[in-house]
Amino acid sequence: MDNALITRIRKLSQLYAYTSIQMHETVARQAGLSGTDHKYLGFLIEKGQMTAGELSNLSGLTTGAVTGLIDRFEKKNLVKRCFAEDDRRKVIIQPNTNNIMALLEPLYKEYRSKSENLTASFSNEEIKIIESYFSKAIEIMQESTHHLNNKEAQNEK
Repeated sequence: MDNALITRIRKLSQLYAYTSIQMHETVARQAGLSGTDHKYLGFLIEKGQMTAGELSNLSGLTTGAVTGLIDRFEKKNLVKRCFAEDDRRKVIIQPNTNNIMALLEPLYKEYRSKSENLTASFSNEEIKIIESYFSKAIEIMQESTHHLNNKEAQNEK
């Protein structure tokens, strides 16, 4: 493949990532959250209830940082701490999906509509190519993240 084309796609991908960060920061501010808190809230919506330790492993945050995050979410009634039935020492973080969606859906309404219209403008074949690209790119990012996290853990030993 042509190096100029590869460079152009890489730069577009970077611009997409930067623009996504800017948009999510703006949405977060409008919702009264920080950009990172907003994204971690997304983990809870996507994965459902989990322990603070699981959220720490998923996010890469320290358990202390997760405690502060959950405190902030609880103050906004976006999550609830519950004790595990089998072990009361274990705290389960339950997302309040209704409150989260009530907070975020209005902020994403226009973006979602325009994104759906954009997607609808592509043929089924083109959508399959886009889907393939994103799926493979996500896999590469997950592998890279896993590799870097393992490297970091080895350096700490």
